[in-house]
Amino acid sequence: MPERRFLDQRRRTLLLLLLSLSFLLLISISGALLEPASQLSDLSQKNLSPSLSHPFGTDALGRDMLFRSLAGLSRSIRVGLLTAVCSAALSLLLAMLSALGGKCLRSLVSFLTDLVLGIPHILLLLLISYACGKGFWGVTLGVSLSHWPSLSRVLRAEILQVKDSAYVQTARKLGASPLRIVRDHLLPHIFPQLLAGLLLIFPHAILHEASITFLGFGLPPDQAAIGSILSESMQYLSLGYWWLALFPGLLLLLCILLFDRLGEAARRLLDPASAHL
Repeated sequence: MPERRFLDQRRRTLLLLLLSLSFLLLISISGALLEPASQLSDLSQKNLSPSLSHPFGTDALGRDMLFRSLAGLSRSIRVGLLTAVCSAALSLLLAMLSALGGKCLRSLVSFLTDLVLGIPHILLLLLISYACGKGFWGVTLGVSLSHWPSLSRVLRAEILQVKDSAYVQTARKLGASPLRIVRDHLLPHIFPQLLAGLLLIFPHAILHEASITFLGFGLPPDQAAIGSILSESMQYLSLGYWWLALFPGLLLLLCILLFDRLGEAARRLLDPASAHL
């Protein structure tokens, strides 16, 4: 009976993972396809409240807010995907250097980790983005270079644990090269933690991209993004145009919560010890 309940829980976790991933893929693809339509303006239809023809209403230029919100969220998801992958790759590289390198490399990685963690997160994002000229690459570098420390520490601890294990020591005594040990023993062991960490970085990357874009240090206003849409809507809230901020904000919140659930589901699925919790 406990084993059957364990398998049922894993099936539910897998179903949740697939449903969340399918919904997010649907948003990403539909937003990319609707991007040209999101730029079409019609001044005769400006500032319309939500209706059947315009479920999210229209903005001051008569653009459909449903199309703009989906296009902006799709762009934010793509930026979040790129930055999360870059951040996870950087975490893996620095964890490897710290765990397998010499004393100088360990000290250098430890210094970089303490430096990044010692600066307020949003301030570090703004500084890097501004130094890189803002825009797409500024946002990408800013988010990528500020989200790696926590995952790097987790991966480093796992690598140190495996490096001192009996089977790795045996492989080393049998003449296995360091590259083969990393490929055959270290990487397969830390892959679940790396994948779960990658998925958990996603919501943070999307939220921080939207935050610095909202503050004017991210993507340019001519590119539909949730941050720029929310920033534009602030000047119309006092006029009663509440739908300009409400629906894009709810979509962003839904996306972040889904990514968070996706990461938790992946962690439980990849860790059999916690799949039944």
